[in-house]
Amino acid sequence: MTRRIALAVSQVPERNGRVLVQSHGKSLAVFNVADTLYAIDDSCPHQGASLCGGRLEGRVIQCCAHGLRFDLASGYLLNSRALKVNSYPVECQGQQVYIVLGNEEGGQ
Repeated sequence: MTRRIALAVSQVPERNGRVLVQSHGKSLAVFNVADTLYAIDDSCPHQGASLCGGRLEGRVIQCCAHGLRFDLASGYLLNSRALKVNSYPVECQGQQVYIVLGNEEGGQ
């Protein structure tokens, strides 16, 4: 069953911003990179450090703890398929923004 999280206006980051969203027992980091929204789990798959506060370069987020860098679109570690953070589709319908949680929790 697919679940959708409706974001409040305050939960939609401004251009080149980020917001931490707590919903459905999950902690999600939402990024706005050049007006494209990305949502990922806010937990590095390496040792669980928060990704929301990491260094953002384009659509790449760097974990503060050990420097691992993940592509926000795919969730994969840069230049590798060995490690992946769950990433989720973000849908916009009119003024409403949704994060789509799929059956297996990791959308993309």
